[in-house]
Amino acid sequence: MQFMTDDWNLIGFVIASRYRKLVIQELSDHPSTPSQITERTDATMASISHALSQLREKDCIELLVDEDRRKGRVYGLTDTGERVWKDLREQEYL
Repeated sequence: MQFMTDDWNLIGFVIASRYRKLVIQELSDHPSTPSQITERTDATMASISHALSQLREKDCIELLVDEDRRKGRVYGLTDTGERVWKDLREQEYL
């Protein structure tokens, strides 16, 4: 049952922020850089970067390139992020 509680906590965390929802939704289609996400949405780079950091701390997304890389940092959903995305769609939280 703990697993379910963790999932609901993550869902609540994601839906509490428009930008976290945007990032999860954008990364559900394919891995992307912060610039690509910004270009496809009406969000600022600062908002997207902040959401990426928060989601990474919660293990919903991961950096797919070397940590040392400063440009072209590509992010993708983790298994946890995929599960949260699936739950968001099923519960119609988008």
